[in-house]
Amino acid sequence: MGIMKYKQLAELYSSLEKTSKRLEKTHLMAEFLRALPELNKQELEMYLLMIRGKVFSELENKELGVSDKIVIKALSKCMGMKSDEINDEWKKLGDLGLVAGHLVNFRKQATLFTHDLTVDKVFKNLRKLADTQGKGSIEQKIQLISELLSSADPVSARYITRNVLQDLRVGVANSAMRDAIAWTFLSTNEQYDSESNSISPENRENYNNIINITQAAYDKLNDFSELAEISRKQGLAGLKKVKIRLGFPIKVMLGPKVKDFDEGFKTVGLPCQIEYKYDGFRMQIHKVKDKIRLFTRRLDEVTDQFPDVVNCIKDLVDADEFILDSEAVGYDKESGKYLPFQSISQRIKRKYDIERVAKDYPVELNVFDIIFIDGNDLLNEPFSHRREILEKVAHETKHKLKLARSLKIDNKELAQQFFDESLAAGNEGVMLKKLDAPYKPGSRVGHMVKMKPVMETLDLVITGAEWGNGKRSGWLTSFILSCYDADTDSFIAMGKVGTGIKELDNNVGNATFTQLTDLLKPYIIEENGKEIIVSPKIVVEIEFEEIQKSSSYESGFALRFPRLKVIRYDRSPNDCSTLEQIEEFFRGQNKR
Repeated sequence: MGIMKYKQLAELYSSLEKTSKRLEKTHLMAEFLRALPELNKQELEMYLLMIRGKVFSELENKELGVSDKIVIKALSKCMGMKSDEINDEWKKLGDLGLVAGHLVNFRKQATLFTHDLTVDKVFKNLRKLADTQGKGSIEQKIQLISELLSSADPVSARYITRNVLQDLRVGVANSAMRDAIAWTFLSTNEQYDSESNSISPENRENYNNIINITQAAYDKLNDFSELAEISRKQGLAGLKKVKIRLGFPIKVMLGPKVKDFDEGFKTVGLPCQIEYKYDGFRMQIHKVKDKIRLFTRRLDEVTDQFPDVVNCIKDLVDADEFILDSEAVGYDKESGKYLPFQSISQRIKRKYDIERVAKDYPVELNVFDIIFIDGNDLLNEPFSHRREILEKVAHETKHKLKLARSLKIDNKELAQQFFDESLAAGNEGVMLKKLDAPYKPGSRVGHMVKMKPVMETLDLVITGAEWGNGKRSGWLTSFILSCYDADTDSFIAMGKVGTGIKELDNNVGNATFTQLTDLLKPYIIEENGKEIIVSPKIVVEIEFEEIQKSSSYESGFALRFPRLKVIRYDRSPNDCSTLEQIEEFFRGQNKR
């Protein structure tokens, strides 16, 4: 069994935290993985999760459910200090991880016994935190955490605390993890020059080829442990053979935004297919024999929340096994008109009264692609052929299932007519699709593009907030919005929002202060008076009048008149708008 002391992992975390260079991070992780003893598949999965500060895979979709207050109580218990003393240290250092590391040196009461913490022990205790619920659960969680901290050295205590709070702060992006696996098991580390922190020019082509193959396999697997297992046992040949796994979501293909039809046609060519761009949420549908599973764009399973969609798929799609790509769109029961996303957003997280909510907030499934059917992987089939197959197996029924409305076009006049028709129907705009293109999971490669009539709204992640005053004193009321900066693998602020949020639930999907407060509370990692910092977990869609240059925020930009449109339960922080996209929007608005 491959048992390693947790201290060695903590030292890796410390090294990762000290550099912002992605290649150097990749090198550090690869060296760590190479030094591991021989591991079975479960042990390898544990290390790949822990390196990224996780204890559950994305598909498990579980949270530890530990607040900073619980951590403070655990520190108080194992350090023999009062909570107020720990809070004072927190105010000075601004990070409970640093507090824990600092206090270990001044522990007032020694534990009855100490032992070297292993990665396995920390991993198991952390997983137990998520399953500890109900009466007495807080005390049990405090015990699980203090048990670890009592045996920790200063560096280990710092990162155990951050592990517990799910806020590792070492900047490990998925792309770096992917590359680390390739460097470890496919020998690409030999092409890295640590002195210059670069890949040598003579090795660049081969290196890029290996990384592209690794990425293509990961897009189908969405599982780093599977990727690593195939890489170490079968090498590149095995990665090339990776197939879609029915019942396991793959990343959906994404389309970049274009400003007009000329730009769109330049990307996808003519003739092309134009489709309605619906204002719903992406739904990937898997059928394996009699079992149907539904996944959002962020790969969360929502099968239980949409029994109506499950039933219509059973009745209206004529195949034993398949994967469909679609958009679930809300509609008004009286008029039949499409409704904006926020009208059905509450269904994504619903856990009770599901049948009633399904009747009150019905959805129509608009299917636009098929990527697997009855044993046949269609990823490399041209889009036009995939659409033909879809038309044969999907049976359209009003307000239940429809094929995305589309038209093959070869000129701008037809495109404009279709665009106007889509907007009149209540949609966001149109998609333009390349007829001979394969399906590329997770890619914005120009096989399809989207066009909207106004500037793109932004999907931003909340990284901080302030407690309100007066009648709003129990709510978080002003929220810090951040975008993703790929260069530093971090979320950087670009403004605050406090409008577009309701005080009372009006049952039409608008976010409320209570709702946002309840969502953010579990992710609070720092408090300073009325101001808090939260882990980047909750994504919101933001409308705004203009992007402006600003020195007030780390991104260098700010939003003029931002307004919260909706909470994007279907988006993960990895899906939020990037600094590069915001720079592009800024340049584009100036041209207009």
